[in-house]
Amino acid sequence: MEIQEIRSHFPILSRTVAGGRPLVYLDNAATSQRPKEVIDKYASLSLEKNANIHRAVHTLAAEATDQYEGARAAVAQFINAASAKEIIFTSGATASINTVAYSYGEAFIGQGDNIIVTQAEHHSNIVPWQMLASRKGATVKYIPVDEEGHLEIEKLETLIDSHTRMVAISHISNVLGLVNPVKEIVRTAHGRGVPVLVDGAQGIVHEQVDVQDLDCDFYAFSGHKMYATPFTGVLYGKKALLDKMPPFLGGGEMIATVSLTKGTTFAPVPGKFEAGTQNLCGAPALEEAIKFAKLLRTKEVGEYQEQITAYVMEELQRDKRIRIYGVPRGTITKIPLFSISVEGAHHEDLALILDKMGIAVRSGQMCAEPLMDRFGVTGMLRASFAPYNTMEEAEAFVKGLDRAIKMLI
Repeated sequence: MEIQEIRSHFPILSRTVAGGRPLVYLDNAATSQRPKEVIDKYASLSLEKNANIHRAVHTLAAEATDQYEGARAAVAQFINAASAKEIIFTSGATASINTVAYSYGEAFIGQGDNIIVTQAEHHSNIVPWQMLASRKGATVKYIPVDEEGHLEIEKLETLIDSHTRMVAISHISNVLGLVNPVKEIVRTAHGRGVPVLVDGAQGIVHEQVDVQDLDCDFYAFSGHKMYATPFTGVLYGKKALLDKMPPFLGGGEMIATVSLTKGTTFAPVPGKFEAGTQNLCGAPALEEAIKFAKLLRTKEVGEYQEQITAYVMEELQRDKRIRIYGVPRGTITKIPLFSISVEGAHHEDLALILDKMGIAVRSGQMCAEPLMDRFGVTGMLRASFAPYNTMEEAEAFVKGLDRAIKMLI
């Protein structure tokens, strides 16, 4: 699709802000905008098929169940899972990672064991493991990040020992924008008998994810970062592992039998991990988001994104006032996500000035405080682009940033 045709599917992109300025939305790594197809699907389900799934035999319940399970099949196909039974719906990547940390942790992690994550992780892939370690008497180890933001992967071999029970890494850092060598990490971990969880919150948006090719044991992502609605998420897990893991939450739907005298038996996966009433409209709307994401995976769209990435990267690197975090090198590529700092200019002040120009960016720690500490900053400014962003918007960001810096230093 041509860029203007892509934009025509997103109603919010036509609005104005800051006293009539066109909206330039560059906070896509936090939450993407939604196309009309997703909005319409959510609305139609709410209006015409609103009923609880799997339980009742009436028409609305049957239709709602078909929509929900159809979305599960669509997700399985999208990431090339071996079976739809390996797809668990959650409220987002955070819930997906917590499910593994609790459930896998309860079954397989104990006193003296360790979990390996990286210094560049989102809090959602650090805090659940720290909580688990505190509960179980385990420890968390960290793969460090070098000055350019690259993981020091060579240190993984020495970090893994006979007590390592999980390696948890991001596919793409939400701060650095660098595509991590996931297959290499999985290969190294599996060579030592250690499973791998991949936080795919950014990866699902920018990469062609094939979980069987990656050979990861778990892959977690959110719908709201890939054109779907909030409170939709996915946990992929290899069925052999999911079968061995206890449920995370108890209640309706996730049971096989409940007895006051004999206790409870649990439903097979994926039902075992989907307690209670699910996101009846949001999960099926994720299927529409997937359809749209597939439409955007063309050579032309990819090349246009690469042009924007190259342009912004070159302009930021040329400006000596700016420090950019996450510089690609060798075979490590970068998505159109740029986190920067400017000495003498607070990141929030820069963001506020840009907002007055109609440019929406992120400022702060980006839920990655350990990474901020690594680089000795209290926060950064981040601009993240989606396929509906234009080169003109990239130019507006560069010019607006220059103007904002001049106003502050």
